Amino acid sequence: MSRSVRVFEVGPRDGLQNESKLLSVPQKLAFIARLVEAGLKDIEVGSFVHPRWVPQMADTDALVPQLPKHDGVRYWALIPNQRGLQRALAAGITHGCLLMSASESHSKKNLNRSIAEGLAENEIVARQALTHGMTLRGYVSVVFGCPYEGDVALDATQRIAERYLSMGVSEVSLGDTVGMGHPDQVRQAAKRWIAAFGAERLAFHFHDTRGTGLANAYAVLNEGARTLDTSSGGIGGCPYAPGASGNLATEDLLHLLNRMQIQTGVDVAKIVETSRWLRDGAGLKISAKYFQFATSGSSEPIV
Repeated sequence: MSRSVRVFEVGPRDGLQNESKLLSVPQKLAFIARLVEAGLKDIEVGSFVHPRWVPQMADTDALVPQLPKHDGVRYWALIPNQRGLQRALAAGITHGCLLMSASESHSKKNLNRSIAEGLAENEIVARQALTHGMTLRGYVSVVFGCPYEGDVALDATQRIAERYLSMGVSEVSLGDTVGMGHPDQVRQAAKRWIAAFGAERLAFHFHDTRGTGLANAYAVLNEGARTLDTSSGGIGGCPYAPGASGNLATEDLLHLLNRMQIQTGVDVAKIVETSRWLRDGAGLKISAKYFQFATSGSSEPIV
């Protein structure tokens, strides 16, 4: 197991996209500033999807030019198609995320296109983005189970990961979009994919819908994973995957890693403060278990 882990914060995009309350640009900027202050270096800040489909992301064009500049901090945004790429470039995004589903049914529900069509679109976007010097990350959704089809074959995910890497994508994030995965399943998958692609090119993205988020994170860490996606407060999910509530909470993962003396460079106390602000200042529901414990009045230190 690696003694250091990179935490990739998805709260401002994957977290907020499933919340019924819309945060303003100033609120989003305050959220992101808190994440930077806590020590996070990779933050997904928004999406250039059409506002009709995800209204929570309608202001990403206005948000990105106002982001605070900090050495070593990388701001990422989801780019679903060629039109989204043009908006991302105009806004000044230098780190983009592509999206694919590992099942045909989820691809059609989430992206309104087949896997083959999605890969073709992503190849065009990747080619154009790379000519502008953009760094790319590729998401694969419903890797460990689809709400429409059930189990998803490992081969299906591996083929998409291989295509992503052939496009020039620097990192592939493998997502348990509905929280259907269990530790034995994700451990075996992680072992196979880390052997195939290398830990430095993979990230794992877990949801805590059924309470398995931390157990699955621990399982892939034992296989050598080095990057995990999380969302402060455990907010978020996928609006086109029934039951996909609750990303793995940043503070829950940080607490586990701190107790195991694994370095992240992120201050868990400041993430707890951020989640408190999301609840009390922004009015969001917080599902992070460690946040609830750390704000309950217990005398145990939160670091």
